[in-house]
Amino acid sequence: MGGNEFRFFLSCDINLPVTFRIERLEGNLPNSTIPGIDSSSGNRNPELFVECTLYIDGAPFGLSTKTRLESSGHPYCWNELITLSTKYRDLTSRSQLAFSVWDVSCDNDNGLVGGATVFLFNSKKQLKTGRQKLRLWPRKEADGTIPSTTPGKVAKHERGEIERLERLVNKYERGQIQRIDWLDRLTFKTVDKIKDRESQTGGCSHLSLVVNFCSFEHRVVFQESGATFFAPSPVSSTNELVTVWDPEVGRSNLSEHKQLKLARSLTRGIIDRDLKPSSVERKSIQGILKYPPTRTLTGDERQLLWKFRFSLMSEKKALTKFLRCVEWSDIQETKQAIELMGRWETIDVTDALELLSPVFESEEVRAYAVSVLEKADDEELQCYLLQLVQALRFERYDKSRLAQFLVQRSLSNIEIASFLRWYVAVELHDPAYAKRYYCTYEMLQDSMMRLEAGLNRDEDGFKLWQSLVRQTELTAQLCSITRDVRNVRGGTQKKIEKLRQLLTGLLSELTYFDEPIRSPLAPGTLITGIVPSESSIFKSALHPLRLTFRTASGGTCKIIFKKGDDLRQDQLVIQMVSLMDRLLKLENLDLQLTPYKVLATGQDEGMLEFIPSSSLAQILSEHRSIVSYLQKFHPDEDGPFGITAQCLETFIKSCAGYSVITYILGIGDRHLDNLLLRDDGRLFHVDFGYILGRDPKPFPPPMKLCKEMVEAMGGAESQYYTRFKSYCCEAYNILRKSSNLILNLFHLIAGSNIPDIASDPEKGILKVQEKFRLDLDDEDAIHFFQDLITDSVSALFPQMVETIHRWAQYWR
Repeated sequence: MGGNEFRFFLSCDINLPVTFRIERLEGNLPNSTIPGIDSSSGNRNPELFVECTLYIDGAPFGLSTKTRLESSGHPYCWNELITLSTKYRDLTSRSQLAFSVWDVSCDNDNGLVGGATVFLFNSKKQLKTGRQKLRLWPRKEADGTIPSTTPGKVAKHERGEIERLERLVNKYERGQIQRIDWLDRLTFKTVDKIKDRESQTGGCSHLSLVVNFCSFEHRVVFQESGATFFAPSPVSSTNELVTVWDPEVGRSNLSEHKQLKLARSLTRGIIDRDLKPSSVERKSIQGILKYPPTRTLTGDERQLLWKFRFSLMSEKKALTKFLRCVEWSDIQETKQAIELMGRWETIDVTDALELLSPVFESEEVRAYAVSVLEKADDEELQCYLLQLVQALRFERYDKSRLAQFLVQRSLSNIEIASFLRWYVAVELHDPAYAKRYYCTYEMLQDSMMRLEAGLNRDEDGFKLWQSLVRQTELTAQLCSITRDVRNVRGGTQKKIEKLRQLLTGLLSELTYFDEPIRSPLAPGTLITGIVPSESSIFKSALHPLRLTFRTASGGTCKIIFKKGDDLRQDQLVIQMVSLMDRLLKLENLDLQLTPYKVLATGQDEGMLEFIPSSSLAQILSEHRSIVSYLQKFHPDEDGPFGITAQCLETFIKSCAGYSVITYILGIGDRHLDNLLLRDDGRLFHVDFGYILGRDPKPFPPPMKLCKEMVEAMGGAESQYYTRFKSYCCEAYNILRKSSNLILNLFHLIAGSNIPDIASDPEKGILKVQEKFRLDLDDEDAIHFFQDLITDSVSALFPQMVETIHRWAQYWR
């Protein structure tokens, strides 16, 4: 069975106030619904509010709560969170919420629009969650008696197509219907069309109130306080499915736990010191040490590692596995484990990252991991900084050892300080962890402000901090410019003219800054102003800005500023590309990758480094082939295909590098518009809206390798294509050696709000692990990857989708 299938909470255990959100009123609000209003006048602007009353067993409980007034007109939208004084544990199975909508704009006292009542628990005694659409009874105040005269739930025989679809959408949002991305999008488009058709034909004339009830990690089942059992479900003579709740599901087996504790009795500690594993046991231990960090150890495996813990102290790779087999609830065992950890062979920085995952809650273990991280140089630390900031979620305290370490390291490196500040600032919007990240932000600010200008530092701490704060001021001005440009009617050229007009007019201070600002993308570079004549706007729905900045050194740098798009996922992918590029170069394999810089400066805004290049779609349209394009910049009559050998080699290497990386990260939605080619032959990918196996196109190939790329190498039978496959296999085996590092980094970011990770973190990590095929040796991995390349090249269906996509782009 699935891991969460039978898990549930008891209502008597939830010590939280009843919370729900009143969203909006749907349907038309005719004047005739309000007595005393002349429908012919049509000059009244209704002012509506919703009154909420809790009823327990048919009697009102507590005071009524009212929303704010809403008078903006159709549709009436409150979107207001209501929190009652009553807690979930105090509810009964027959608790109801009564909603009455009132209009205070009426001249008389009777401004009642309608009312609806809804039970908080369904017929199976499960707490209702998610969005509920309640039909209002016109000119009737909500009645909380049992049975109610104003039931908000529409009877089955009265439900139309709209109600049926909305109930299915509600189930989908609660995760009770399997998600299939490409099919879901088609379905929702059809649902929207049906809704529009119904509204035009007058099918939705009745009024409905949309209320969103609080959701929990697992379903909530009603049980009175003090009860220790469930009443048995009545036996039915029909074939109706009966849900039986087992309160012991998910709990540990007490007998097994006792046996394990006896077997690991600490009185055997003296004997264990001299124990040596046999050849069979040694082989088993070596197999365990090769497990990926995502694998859970069995009881026997944990017992084996504990038994030979003393003989494993010289193997640094064994420490993380040993700490996984410790019974942390046992004080004596915990004490011995911490003592052994201090005497163990010091682990590598890449393994220390595993100890910062949510699996390890011990403060001593996490502090030990930080002490190992302190040995990493600044360049390596920047490779992991994004994940380390996310790992602050798993700490037990706000001012944790990890937070103090990150702040301390940033004091000696302005690039780390700048990126740390941005990474933390973006997380301030997360309500669950805002306090923790705000505490880290304050620690960074206070520490930097106290810095004094010394022999090796030109600026004091105050000036350094202000140089970082001015980055935020700059992004705020760029957001304002983006909004002004979008509001300009007309084509892209008119928007470009407006941009340059703003930069030379009202916002002329942006062309020459009073003081240089550190570039958010490259804090080591000082920018002094924007060049209006070289700044432009991309032709796209969000109208991103392409800005050219002057630098203090006399040069220029180009960035793209986007507002309205979440760049945190792109930021993660590019960080992984940079890391993999570093890992490959450490093995003397340079695949000519282009890890351009990306920085999310908010939940829906950010910057990207602009790399001069052309999309493959544009190249094929203008030059008909990649080879013709490369011949234009690097002609060589004696070279292969009329281009220089170095240019072709660069192209082959970059194709190989991105083929392997996009396969491992499960990059989806690849088409000729997000594959870019530079003048020197380097190919690279952009736009990472789909990762970890998600793809809007049906039946995507295992590797994103288009036929135009293969044709540029001379076809599938050429020596250059053979060299391409060789580079792919070599890179794949190199990255497989660092699979633990990559999996650890994904584990640390599992708690983030990045869309494709937040949806199902555990599944995403396992998908990455699956791509490494850790069950194969290097030779078998080469054969496996060669088969992948062959399957991808021969996949004809994705080429058809590519053609359809290009048609769509042409007619857009």
